[in-house]
Amino acid sequence: MDLFVRFLYDFLSLFFGGIKKIFLGLFEGIKEIFNIPKYYEVVKNYSEDLTTKEWIMVVLAVLCLLIILGTIIFLIILGIKKYIRLRKSLVEQEELLEEVADLNRDVLKLTKEKDKIMAMKVSQLGLKPDESETLELNEEQDKKDEVLKQGESRFSKLSQIDLEYKDYKLEDYHNTFTLPELCETFRNFAASKLGLYYKIDMVRLFVSAIASTRLVILQGISGTGKTSLAYAWGKFLKNDSTIASVQPSWRDRTELFGYFNEFTKKFNETDVLKKMYEAGYNDKVYITVLDEMNIARVEYYFAEMLSILEMPSRDEWIIELVSSEWPNDPKRLVDGKLKIPGNMWYVGTINNDDSTFMVTDKVYDRAMPIDINDKGEVFKAELTDAMDINSSYLESLFKKAKEENPIHKELLDKIEQMDNYVIAHFRIAFGNRIVKHMKDFVPVYVACGGKETDAIDYFIARKILRKFEQLNLSYIRDEIDGFIKFLDTTFGKDVMHECKEYLLRLKKLV
Repeated sequence: MDLFVRFLYDFLSLFFGGIKKIFLGLFEGIKEIFNIPKYYEVVKNYSEDLTTKEWIMVVLAVLCLLIILGTIIFLIILGIKKYIRLRKSLVEQEELLEEVADLNRDVLKLTKEKDKIMAMKVSQLGLKPDESETLELNEEQDKKDEVLKQGESRFSKLSQIDLEYKDYKLEDYHNTFTLPELCETFRNFAASKLGLYYKIDMVRLFVSAIASTRLVILQGISGTGKTSLAYAWGKFLKNDSTIASVQPSWRDRTELFGYFNEFTKKFNETDVLKKMYEAGYNDKVYITVLDEMNIARVEYYFAEMLSILEMPSRDEWIIELVSSEWPNDPKRLVDGKLKIPGNMWYVGTINNDDSTFMVTDKVYDRAMPIDINDKGEVFKAELTDAMDINSSYLESLFKKAKEENPIHKELLDKIEQMDNYVIAHFRIAFGNRIVKHMKDFVPVYVACGGKETDAIDYFIARKILRKFEQLNLSYIRDEIDGFIKFLDTTFGKDVMHECKEYLLRLKKLV
């Protein structure tokens, strides 16, 4: 047995001796690194033979060594601090987990106590204990039934509109104006009654945009009257525009239409939803202004509306507000769904600065952007009153304009040539949606008193050439001059001014 003990001692001493030498060696190494007297002795031994240049090199070597030592010390301290912080966070996490566990135990105890109380309550009612769960469900239903018994609607604002329009009959305002008269009348009204001055071309663009899409985007520098244009349009129609000030926190459609509160069993209705519901009762023109619409991501809170308004049939313009129907829901809600009225338009205003998001192609392709970068010049306008206008009559003027002023085939052929040129030189194409949009926009602009080539020029610059901003401008710089020459050759030198100015502005950005 003694022999084995000696063997075990000699055998294990090799292992633990090695570990001892590691620590001693590490300690000796650290001690050697910080052995200042030894450094001093080395310098002293060589000091008599060193030249001036060599002394400079010695000083540099000493500085480098000090920097290395300082870095090592800094890293060691930093590692210790990180370890302490990590350890502290782990301890705090463990404490939180213990608190959560304690709370879970408390909840379990309270649940058991609740079950005991419920069992006593059930026994008093003469029910079996296993029926207590059914009783809880019945209590939840009782809350819903209580709301119904009181005759209260979960849509208080929409139900109020039902009462206001209970005996309402559609009004026919017997409108007889033409589109040029509409543009001029609105321009004079804005100037004489509101002190807002717009060029006639701007009014034509706005009316044509409304005729071609349900979403109009007014963009440009701050203070040029983007919001006031939509505001003035509502005043002119004797139906004030609904201003929805977009907030940075908007992330889904509930910001526009509201949401159902499960606790109160009420629907939190917004002014946008209220106006949308009211629009279904009459034949007026309704405008909702999304003020500073790109301060949040448009494709987040307005995505569903973009998809719905793309539907070819207005019978498909339906939005679901709640998942089920209650007996006292508003009249125009069917199975919790509301049909979006055809007499409602959306006007978004955009400021392009560091505080806003970039508007994506998905939004631009479905909208008509209008640039407002200049203040209108003051002019003397006749005193003009607001007008009552039937939305159906206004849309009939749009339809008539599209039938009577289709884009000439010669221009359509030139646009197709331009499309092929853009594909070949810039690798960009515009789809059928944009072509259809152009065929709706241009005829109305002509019917309002504008020139066909001016409308095409503006549309192409805002809807097609805008896509060039996605490209690497340094790569297309040499192609811009050739494209301008193509426009001059194809359309003529005296037209397409908006496109040429836009291309030259892009070239300057390179």
